[in-house]
Amino acid sequence: MTLLDASGDPIRRRVVASPRPQSAFLRGLQEPLLWSWNVALREPADEYRRAWIDVTTRTIDALHNSGWLAGGVTQATAAICGPFMALNAKPDPSLFGGEKEAADWARQVERRFEVWARSPYACDLMMRQNLGQMCKQGVKGYFGTGEICGMVRYVKRPGQAHGTKIQMLPSTRIPQAAQWQNPPSVQGVVLDRDGAPRAYWFKTVDPIMMMEGEERLVMARDRFGRPVVIHIHDSPPTVVRGISPLAPALQIVRQFDQLSNATLTAALLQAIFAATLESDLPTNPDLLQLFQSEEEQAIGSQPTGVTGEFNSFIAAKAEWYKSLPFNIDMTKHGKVLTPFPGEHLEFLGSKHPNAEFKWYARFLLLEVARCLGITYEQLTGDREGATYSSERMGSAENHLIVLDKRQGMAGSFMQIAYEAWLEEDIELGFTQVPGGLPAFLANRDAFCRADWRGPPKPTADELKAAKAMQIKLNEHIITREVACADEGLDWQDVDDQRARERDNAEALGLDPDPVQSASPLGGGGDVSGYDPDDADTPAGKRNQSLFVRLSRIEKAIVEIAEHLEAA
Repeated sequence: MTLLDASGDPIRRRVVASPRPQSAFLRGLQEPLLWSWNVALREPADEYRRAWIDVTTRTIDALHNSGWLAGGVTQATAAICGPFMALNAKPDPSLFGGEKEAADWARQVERRFEVWARSPYACDLMMRQNLGQMCKQGVKGYFGTGEICGMVRYVKRPGQAHGTKIQMLPSTRIPQAAQWQNPPSVQGVVLDRDGAPRAYWFKTVDPIMMMEGEERLVMARDRFGRPVVIHIHDSPPTVVRGISPLAPALQIVRQFDQLSNATLTAALLQAIFAATLESDLPTNPDLLQLFQSEEEQAIGSQPTGVTGEFNSFIAAKAEWYKSLPFNIDMTKHGKVLTPFPGEHLEFLGSKHPNAEFKWYARFLLLEVARCLGITYEQLTGDREGATYSSERMGSAENHLIVLDKRQGMAGSFMQIAYEAWLEEDIELGFTQVPGGLPAFLANRDAFCRADWRGPPKPTADELKAAKAMQIKLNEHIITREVACADEGLDWQDVDDQRARERDNAEALGLDPDPVQSASPLGGGGDVSGYDPDDADTPAGKRNQSLFVRLSRIEKAIVEIAEHLEAA
């Protein structure tokens, strides 16, 4: 059937097109929450340059005034550096003609370097800290400014053959905009055509008067390639300066401070106004005087001269309270009150902080802990609800971050100091290398190849971790070098110490290795380490007794751990 209009022509239907399906990021910006989210796309170098001063000043202020943040930085620094970063030299064996020759040379260099690095008089320009302490100060500065800054200086001192010295400097000494722009710089760093740092502008500061002087230009390296300026940061490509890793958490730190202050204020107000007197009658000053001391009543009393039945009633109530054994005195404790008939005295309890405060405070501190690279438990010490599995997984995940910062930040600082010292040690003739100093300068990276060991990986259960390590060693999944590195030790140092202890025990007629013979975790393939055929010998009886006791201790520890985990 065809519909006609008034003129008799057929009516054409309008076809309304349906919305065309589409798929796009941010849903084509159709969400109202995204309409006001308009940002500019800039170069990373420009982002860092614009935000460096604002972020750095606020981060340093937060580190000075936030106990949570300062403690978290100390915890993260201890996990990264430990007491001292140990050198594990690994030069290219092809330079020495074999693995053994390279290993012997590395052992000699490690011992000589440790003597220099552990002496503040030898390694610190200001003679205050050893190299490990300077490394920790540099890492702490990294959390504040995103950079580790210093210089390699040369100062000869009596009683020291080496003149190589390390001078730690705050990265704020590198000006964002140098006053003297010849040569020009980017955030105080002079770059070559490839974008590599060629020189740095530094603000000079008098160490005694602490007054700023002129800005001077310092070359990044000398003509032999020896590092002069220590400037380490973890930044995107094309960025010449670092920025604090705590930048994303600065707002959270302020929010936590506001939450704490508001909660404390509410708790104090509720503690001050802690009692109310309920009555069906109008409030009268004479009634309120019962809560005042005699001095306060004398100051606030004023004769009114008003008489009447109501005043007589109030006077009767006042006499009632006066006749009690004790008057109410809010400045003293232990008073007893019997209220007038029809009145009720109620003491109010503080409702702050409540359960919501702890949940929200934990939520805020979790974000701070993530920026620091540590767990919430490590930041706060609060292990309520934590289990062995959660502690183990948290430590394992964050340990990867620790290793990254250890090699990228602390290890880089130690490597610069090591390369500068080794060059001088070779030049002085104390360390010999094939080809002498010219060969070292031509193959600096191959000679200076090294790893840096820090503190061991934390474990929630030492017994379970030791058993897992023993299985991996027995199945040849890992080597003793890897096992010792997990404990922050050098396998050669461990072997040397074991040999010395064995020789000393044999010289004294003692059992050379009682732990290995009696421990349930030792003994190679036999997990018990106990041979029943030797039960009649004195050593066998001693081992049997030790084995039984250690087995009982081990069983008890496992039962306690399982009970705690189940609870």
